[in-house]
Amino acid sequence: MPDKIQSPKGTHDILPEDAERWQAAEATVRKVMDIFSYGEIRTPAFEKSELFARGVGETSDIVSKEMYTFADKGKTNLTLKPEITAPVIRSYIQHNLGKKSPNTKLYYIDSAFRQERPQAGRFRQFHQYGVEAIGSPHPEMDAEVITLASESLLALGLDNLTLKLNSIGETESRTHFRNALKEFLSPHVNDLSETSQKRFEVNPLRILDSKNPDEQALLQNAPQISEYLNEEDKAHFAEVCALLTECKIPFEIDTALVRGLDYYTRTTFEITSPELGAQDAVCGGGRYDRLVETLGGASTPAIGFAAGIERILLCLESKGLTDEKSVSHVYFVAQSDAARNTIIPLVHACRQAGVHTDFDSLRRSMKAQLREANRLGSATAVIIGEAEIEGGEAQVKNLETGDQTVVNFKNLPAHLVALQI
Repeated sequence: MPDKIQSPKGTHDILPEDAERWQAAEATVRKVMDIFSYGEIRTPAFEKSELFARGVGETSDIVSKEMYTFADKGKTNLTLKPEITAPVIRSYIQHNLGKKSPNTKLYYIDSAFRQERPQAGRFRQFHQYGVEAIGSPHPEMDAEVITLASESLLALGLDNLTLKLNSIGETESRTHFRNALKEFLSPHVNDLSETSQKRFEVNPLRILDSKNPDEQALLQNAPQISEYLNEEDKAHFAEVCALLTECKIPFEIDTALVRGLDYYTRTTFEITSPELGAQDAVCGGGRYDRLVETLGGASTPAIGFAAGIERILLCLESKGLTDEKSVSHVYFVAQSDAARNTIIPLVHACRQAGVHTDFDSLRRSMKAQLREANRLGSATAVIIGEAEIEGGEAQVKNLETGDQTVVNFKNLPAHLVALQI
């Protein structure tokens, strides 16, 4: 009798008794993405290897150590995708999605592949859901992506989570910090691990990710990236923090949080759970304003995150997830700069109530915002300007009939749910 063939190391089968949990989790993710007005994208399981060398960085651990790479019969060098942002951006460029909408909001639920040491919640074929919001450079887009990450995890049933936040600045700020970090580490290079010594030459910021206890102790006295941010970077990060505070999203600043990929700029964030032990991250992301251009597209800002489904399921007890009916689409329209800041927590409160809600993060005119509401098929617009801010009341407009109702800010979520449009 021939030997039984086992699944490859670092992979796992999802059997029928487990599949229901996966289906429930995926259904919950799709519902939250729908509420936040993100559309699904699906990319191939493998891509040209060049995509990851250019996008993720040739010196990264992912590209240099962990990729499953092979040549097909035509001798094209291909790689099973080790992460999903670069493929999504490749697709965004290839299909000219930026011409269809100046603010493209995409999500995925997908598999990725890395040849690394398997451990609890980490496999060589693993599953993620995530988003990529492409087009807006403004802090309100950062705030939306971070609140979406938080709300999706809460909807899945996680609690006791910690949101860690940092800014690594734009290229100029990071270059100054990189030089200062190298100067600080120079006397200690021979004491660093082999991996960190290589990172010292190519990308010393990666040393901040080190889990080596001796290196972590050394880094306690290292320069902080916050000391090297320029005024524009500081203002951007301050507004992100202010918007999250307005939305009552708790966070803590972690100046060592740089994330592991080359393409990140400015905002970086991570959400952790104590239930996972030392490897406690369930979600991570950040802004990557140079990646589209690096991969051959026009210069386009973007921000996104990815969350590990296996790691999330480890944090959950098996329980049923209900699929509640979604309320029809509502679009928030801001008539001024002050109104833009006012609508962010209102949008967040409505989404928490299950209202399918969106707003303009490109700071366009009122006419353009209403045109976008019509494009999305919104039945209702919530209009807020200076007068509404002063009175604490919004204009709720039925876009089909033109009828308008004045509603107190505090009553907006309940009012929009009750409409059942």
